[in-house]
Amino acid sequence: MTHAHITTWVLAGILFFVARALYKGGNEKGAKITHMILRVLYLLILATGFMLLFSGINIGLLYILKTAVGLWVIAMMEFLLMKTGKREPTNVLWIQLGIAFVLALVLGFKLPL
Repeated sequence: MTHAHITTWVLAGILFFVARALYKGGNEKGAKITHMILRVLYLLILATGFMLLFSGINIGLLYILKTAVGLWVIAMMEFLLMKTGKREPTNVLWIQLGIAFVLALVLGFKLPL
């Protein structure tokens, strides 16, 4: 299950940057299609993440924190794409995404599951 989870978030990261480039380039139709595919990947990330979370018997506080930070990463990715599509400033969202992503990676590699 870990491989499926990692694969989905790597694909989501790639599609995130593709959708952002399409929005920045003015290709609204291609960006919307890519964005919708990315939303399906969000659901797969959530499904595999929750399967990993509940596959272990002992769910500690760090696992719940990792889940919350993972949700924060997904939310920031979604907000960034929405703001980019509307041509609004995104500096604060980029900072939040960076912090959340680093926290998610640190917690993900630190926890034994």
